[in-house]
Amino acid sequence: MKKINRREFLGLGSAGLAAVALAACAPPILSPTPAGNADDGTLPPSSSQQTAPSSTPLNVAAADVEIALTALPASVPIFSGQATQVWQFQGELLKGDASALQTVPNSYLGPIIRAKKGQQINVHFRSQLPQETIVHWHGLHVSADMDGHPRYAIQENETYEYQFKLRNRAGTYWYHPHPHGLTGPQVYAGMAGFFLISDEEEQAAGLPSGEFDIPLVIQDRIFDDNNQLVYRGNGMMDQMMGFLGDQVFVNGQPDFTLSVATRPYRLRLLNGSNSRIYKLGWSDGTPFTVIGSDGGLLEKPVQRPYITLAPAERVELWVDFADRPVGSEIVLQNLPYTAPGGMMGGGMMGGAATTLALGEQYDIMTVRVERQSNERLALPKRLSTIERIPVQDATQTRSVVLAMTPPQGWTLNGRTFEMTGVAPEERVRLGSTEIWEFINAGGGGGGGMMGGGTGMLPHPIHMHGEQFQVLERQVDRNGRAAWESLSDGFVDEGWKDTVLVMPGERVKIIRRFEDFTGLFLYHCHNLEHEDMGMMRNFEIVA
Repeated sequence: MKKINRREFLGLGSAGLAAVALAACAPPILSPTPAGNADDGTLPPSSSQQTAPSSTPLNVAAADVEIALTALPASVPIFSGQATQVWQFQGELLKGDASALQTVPNSYLGPIIRAKKGQQINVHFRSQLPQETIVHWHGLHVSADMDGHPRYAIQENETYEYQFKLRNRAGTYWYHPHPHGLTGPQVYAGMAGFFLISDEEEQAAGLPSGEFDIPLVIQDRIFDDNNQLVYRGNGMMDQMMGFLGDQVFVNGQPDFTLSVATRPYRLRLLNGSNSRIYKLGWSDGTPFTVIGSDGGLLEKPVQRPYITLAPAERVELWVDFADRPVGSEIVLQNLPYTAPGGMMGGGMMGGAATTLALGEQYDIMTVRVERQSNERLALPKRLSTIERIPVQDATQTRSVVLAMTPPQGWTLNGRTFEMTGVAPEERVRLGSTEIWEFINAGGGGGGGMMGGGTGMLPHPIHMHGEQFQVLERQVDRNGRAAWESLSDGFVDEGWKDTVLVMPGERVKIIRRFEDFTGLFLYHCHNLEHEDMGMMRNFEIVA
């Protein structure tokens, strides 16, 4: 197994240094094209001719953190032998504290961005990719033109200027591409990175920090015999189900081992996979102490026997290794669960059998206790203050049905994505509070996978803009078996931006629509479903 300790992981180097430039060649096996388009080897037409609004020039002098971020083909040594061709974010810190930009060594992942609530962030984004792209700041509350909507996608050698003030509370956020029809293959090619925000409330909690605060992204991938990525997400079955890999990677590395000391750690977990849902558990059955979710710290720690983590969801854990002897190991595993509907894994994924079938047990990473430490921290009884949105403040309840609707495919209320299209019921008044109910009504049977209106697969639903709170979950009898095998791992107590809606389930959330008008997105974060069109605009109007 490949071993990495915390100091090696951070790999800070000198302040402001760019990531090492790597060979510029596109992944030959990946050859990403928009889902649903014929793979004829040609580049897809641009879905948008728009670039950054000229009315909002970047005010460099106002920036607290200024970054030059480039998307480009690169080469990364992942296995012994031939290097792997990837697409990657590389960054250079132009202004700000030295810790604001941290490279992830020996990985295809983009740099970790660290900033503080209230800071002004300016990013000069440039693409050197042979197809359009744009960056979405997942979980951040920013204006519509800074959110990474695909209508602002840029072409090769074009730039987009981002400037926004951080309004979010401390938390684990991330960034990834968001061009329509191309998000799945571009994320799969390596384009993703953490965006970590801190604030005074978090600092007052006295949590593990520095080398004891570790962000970890979990992804699955397939490689050919020449160490090159293989993506088959354009096949009909993978569009229906979502693409699954046959190996698990943590922070861009296979067979990942984390070296720790005998003391508490803060582990930030992100499910960065295209479609795979993880049921995470320790090999010795130790329960989890959860301290945070998508939108930052919970009010107080909660216990879970396991963690259910859908694509794009995050969870923060307090893990204390003080009672474990030096030399001991514990393995983070995917635990067995009932795979919903037809999600059977091997043999179903575009003709490529996977050794990591859904619902089966396999290892995620190994944690090895290698150092003695006498430092002890007490788990805080209270972590933060969360304002509960009063249900009576909601002026409207909207229902969104998640379904397979021939011939369109995966739909939201029977509709698929239109670049600027908004239905009348998708317009929201600025300053309002609303309840949205996501309905995955098909359950585990009835109608077959292609039957009209059936919803036999889970859908992680992501709303752009402000975070929301989960109010209620209900599940019908058809979906109960799969739901019960995963539901004890849901973490709904805090702020969320992505919520897993299981087959046969209804999930109600409540959120505010404040500060910004314009077009924002809501969609399934199974990236193949999103690329297929399971995405819609909602428009906030004054």
